Amino acid sequence: MRAAGVESFKLHDCRHFFASGLIAAGCDVVTVQRALGYQSASVTLNTYSHLWPNADDRTRSATAGLMQEVAGDSADFPRTAAAE
Repeated sequence: MRAAGVESFKLHDCRHFFASGLIAAGCDVVTVQRALGYQSASVTLNTYSHLWPNADDRTRSATAGLMQEVAGDSADFPRTAAAE
């Protein structure tokens, strides 16, 4: 660990990494709860609720997707370009 430059790493940190990866991939609370073996979803939420996207996050993501589609190459770009 010293050679790799990793400081104070605990095996339990892998559990948090796993949970945050599941949440980032879009897994719901119950899925994460079951994967971690928690008794209830409330334990999962008490620990990881700050990692799930909120309404503001979803709004920003939707806006970014919309702007990318308007400004970038959309799926029907070849069809609309050929018609012009």
